[in-house]
Amino acid sequence: MHIHNISEQNSVLNTFLSEIRDIRIQKDRMRFRKNIERIGEILGYEMSKSLCYQKKSIKTPLGNSSINLLTDDLVICSILRAGVPLHNGLLNCFDKAENAFISAYRHHKTNSESFEIIVEYLACPDLENKTLILADPMLATGQSILSTFEALKPYGIPKEVHLVSVIGAQEGINFISKQFNSEAHLWIAAIDKTLNNNGYIIPGIGDAGDLAFGGKLQQ
Repeated sequence: MHIHNISEQNSVLNTFLSEIRDIRIQKDRMRFRKNIERIGEILGYEMSKSLCYQKKSIKTPLGNSSINLLTDDLVICSILRAGVPLHNGLLNCFDKAENAFISAYRHHKTNSESFEIIVEYLACPDLENKTLILADPMLATGQSILSTFEALKPYGIPKEVHLVSVIGAQEGINFISKQFNSEAHLWIAAIDKTLNNNGYIIPGIGDAGDLAFGGKLQQ
């Protein structure tokens, strides 16, 4: 797998990362969602450099202009609900992309330290020979993004697979590197070293879904 850690080079991305991590600023849900969206735009821009282009002639009011335009058929698939702001950022870059959505959540059977990934809802177009972008803001253990990819297999074999995350744990990245083929790409804004006993990234940001949309309904 090709791993692209965008924060290895200084840019305005650092500002958005600092604000989603800052315990004071992240309490503003609107700003948190907007910062995730901005990060998605930056990751989408960086990813766009690796895609396929073809020269096109564009007619202007005063003549013709030649420019290389994207030719890939893109499908952006996000994991609900935390993935929605990241999805919006990617869609701002790739506004002609098709869209897929999937619900994947952790189900704790007996205690908080062991869980399985449950997939319940999936809406997806045909993926055959298209470029699939899997978006999940927090790449912790890697189980969610792998379960999502497995659930998408009946919809066709993509030409390329790009994973997009805001923050990932090294353990999760090591795991998915073994699960996806060597031609897959991971575009990520920052990589943290460890996970805690509950499978959350340290230092991370906390629960991205709760920070973006509020606490989950308790049943």
